[in-house]
Amino acid sequence: MALAAVHFSLKIPSAVSLRAPLRRCLRLCSRSYTVHASFSYEAMQQQYRPEVPEYFNFARDVLDRWTEVEKEGKKPKNPALWWVDGAGGEVRWSFEELGVLSRKVANVLSDACGLQRQDRVILILPRVPEWWLVNVACMRTGTVLIPGTQQLTAKDILHRLQKSKAKCIITDDSVAPAVDSVGAECQSLKFKLLVSEGHREGWLSFKDLLKNASSDHHCVTTKCQDPMAIYFTSGTTGSPKMTEHSHSSYGIGLTASGRYWLDLTSSDIFWNTSDTGWAKSAWSSIFSSWIQGACVFVHKMPHFDPSIVFETLSRFPITVFCSPPTAYRMFVQHELSSYTFRSLRHCVSAGEPINPEVMQEWKAQTGLDIHEGYGQTETVLICGNFKGMKIKPGSMGKPSPGYDVKDDPEKTEATIRGDFYVTGDRGIMDEEGYFWFVGRADDVINSAGYRIGPFEVESALVEHPAVVESAVVSSPDPIRGEVVKAFVVLTPDYASRDPDKVMKELQDHVKKVTAPYKYPRKMEFVQQLPKTISGKIRRNELRQKEWRKD
Repeated sequence: MALAAVHFSLKIPSAVSLRAPLRRCLRLCSRSYTVHASFSYEAMQQQYRPEVPEYFNFARDVLDRWTEVEKEGKKPKNPALWWVDGAGGEVRWSFEELGVLSRKVANVLSDACGLQRQDRVILILPRVPEWWLVNVACMRTGTVLIPGTQQLTAKDILHRLQKSKAKCIITDDSVAPAVDSVGAECQSLKFKLLVSEGHREGWLSFKDLLKNASSDHHCVTTKCQDPMAIYFTSGTTGSPKMTEHSHSSYGIGLTASGRYWLDLTSSDIFWNTSDTGWAKSAWSSIFSSWIQGACVFVHKMPHFDPSIVFETLSRFPITVFCSPPTAYRMFVQHELSSYTFRSLRHCVSAGEPINPEVMQEWKAQTGLDIHEGYGQTETVLICGNFKGMKIKPGSMGKPSPGYDVKDDPEKTEATIRGDFYVTGDRGIMDEEGYFWFVGRADDVINSAGYRIGPFEVESALVEHPAVVESAVVSSPDPIRGEVVKAFVVLTPDYASRDPDKVMKELQDHVKKVTAPYKYPRKMEFVQQLPKTISGKIRRNELRQKEWRKD
């Protein structure tokens, strides 16, 4: 197989101003369609012609349009959102009900909180229905949503509040104490909304405000390039940085993902297990699904449990399923013969590379392929194994329709070069145009789909009195793909102590100082760290040492 080394970069499609494209899009999406054996990647590329109007708002132009289709009886009776908690609790909202409730939340933001267009709102909630309502309400009001995972510590929340200058934060009882501990240091924060059955001093009750809010709300007019959401993403150095998305970048840009990668129609029930703090949750559990009029299925599942996943796929008529490679690695370690996934027809995965062996074992046990995809918080889907394509296990597939992914042989620190965005990832391309992921061009660690910057972990470690200095790199792991490993130089006092106890103490310290998912699962105590002549730590040398062990 002829292979060419590449640094991934993609040509950014330019916006075209055309009228009423979404109605035409929805006419296509609302029809059920079948991908025939003759359907080809080339045909898909020819079919996909994105049209970007001057003004666009996903809530008005897509969700409200699906409400019209629903009322006209031209859509299957699937709900827009189907939520279960695993204990008998269940919510089913039609697009019309989603519209009514999201307008009430929009009035809470605009009236009770007095938020204006482009004011920023931080949202930290688990997989509860209110998370979806706030997402849509922010679109209706033109406020900018900033999602966050519940694993954020008070320090993480403080950083996000100060950097974003958010005026409002919405969360639950589990995160509210952390917010209160840092709130006085955030001058821009004016409103705190608590999603809870109870009340908390200094917080507005989301439940009470929602109950009394009017459902009459006029959606603001937003331009395609107006900011819609901000995601904090880890980098090689410093704290997480803000990545901004416009109303069209996700609202229109994820059309190809929903139609060709997820293979969704308005007849489908789609379950995506992503954490609500990550961009992938917006990708699949809002935009890609609802562009196609599909039902978004949600299981509250506070802690990931393969047995719950198997039981849910067996009990509910879920047709399309998405989970990260780490989850599939766990799945195939179980005997699935006692489960029957009667409705499941299409499986996808993203967030990190998936092992060919895992794909083969999943197909052996379920009869279904896993369609891998690749993208970043800064983009939409860049490459994918699309419906109808031949799947090469281990490959991330071919470029997404509308994008031109190129061979970029020169290393560069710039993220934008002319019309191309340089992703910072490296891979190879075979003679048929399939891309294969090799690794990051920088030191960012991708563990179970979580992006972790080494600087964040090193900064947490050095705060402990045991640590003189440290270097953090990725290390191979059979389940998570890679995990955080810290090379630590200890102070003389701690160097003489029990290394296992010291490691446990340092791990617990990192969990408290920064988000728990970032803690080093592996640790090695060393006398000194490799450095350049200018004194910079050579992380690449340590990383190469780790990966050579396998």
